[in-house]
Amino acid sequence: MLIRTPIDEATISELKIYDKLEISGTIFTGRDAALPRLVKLIESGRLEELGIDLRGSIIFHTAVSPAGIGPTSSNKHDIETSIPALSKAGVKIHVGKGSLSAATVEALKANNSIFAVNPPVTALLTSTIREKRVVAFPEEGMEAMHLLQVENFPAIVAIAHGESIF
Repeated sequence: MLIRTPIDEATISELKIYDKLEISGTIFTGRDAALPRLVKLIESGRLEELGIDLRGSIIFHTAVSPAGIGPTSSNKHDIETSIPALSKAGVKIHVGKGSLSAATVEALKANNSIFAVNPPVTALLTSTIREKRVVAFPEEGMEAMHLLQVENFPAIVAIAHGESIF
């Protein structure tokens, strides 16, 4: 299924586990260093300082390096604990790898958000990038938060509406 960002609630409601996605548009990146900081900005009401809108967005759990991009384990503490707050703030799709806890599955369901996985094939994923730039936390180097413009970025729905493939 072709997904374009920003994503509306109706589109997310139609997705089921095992659906194959091709994502085009904007994807934000973040992992252990950036995501907890992003959550703190949301919780303090200061997200607008970054000049980004998370409503209808996608966050890919990755770092961006000259070698390319690839998913990191989403069940790392600092990543998984950010998912509920980011979903509540409007993130509709979280992309990474690994299983998530039952509590995170419920938080995704409560916020009409989903979790998708993609094959850990760095060359394939990197080939979908049309533009990239740092949007927050540049001091974190490759773990800074980036904005990627992608075309036909592959992913598979792994958790949706309380159901999981794990």
